[in-house]
Amino acid sequence: MPELLVAARQVLAVRADAVELGVDLAAGAPSPLGGLPELKGLQARLHSALDWFGEHGAQLRGWAPLLVDLPGEHEGQPVAWCWLEGETELAWYHREDCGFAARRPVED
Repeated sequence: MPELLVAARQVLAVRADAVELGVDLAAGAPSPLGGLPELKGLQARLHSALDWFGEHGAQLRGWAPLLVDLPGEHEGQPVAWCWLEGETELAWYHREDCGFAARRPVED
């Protein structure tokens, strides 16, 4: 989980800069973040940061908000551990074939 949180923080920082710069450029406004070359660089960094999840066995389900599924088991059944941006631990899961709408909290 600590590695996932570090990777997520990187995605969030780059995503925020890319969105802010993109909005400024679309409005024709100057940005302290740069111009089109910097936006292209941020977009490349964002794709690279998002690739980390797949490279580590996770399934990226969304990037705004960041939503990641990790394969695992709960009570002997195959599940996807479901992590949503802002959460500090893996405390939710769902059946592999159901997705986010079937998310359940892990009971203590």
